[in-house]
Amino acid sequence: MGLDDKLKNAAEDATGKAKEAAGRATDNEELEAEGKSDQAKASMKKAGENIKDVFKKND
Repeated sequence: MGLDDKLKNAAEDATGKAKEAAGRATDNEELEAEGKSDQAKASMKKAGENIKDVFKKND
């Protein structure tokens, strides 16, 4: 996984956590759900990049 990808995924995860916390603090369920969604996307991207790394190492 490239450094750029790691940074983008970390930023998306952090943004998602912030949105989730803000939504919870303001009782905004939509914002909270959006934050959870952002975190899930970042997690899936990270998993995909890890799989790519495994195949690159085996070549």
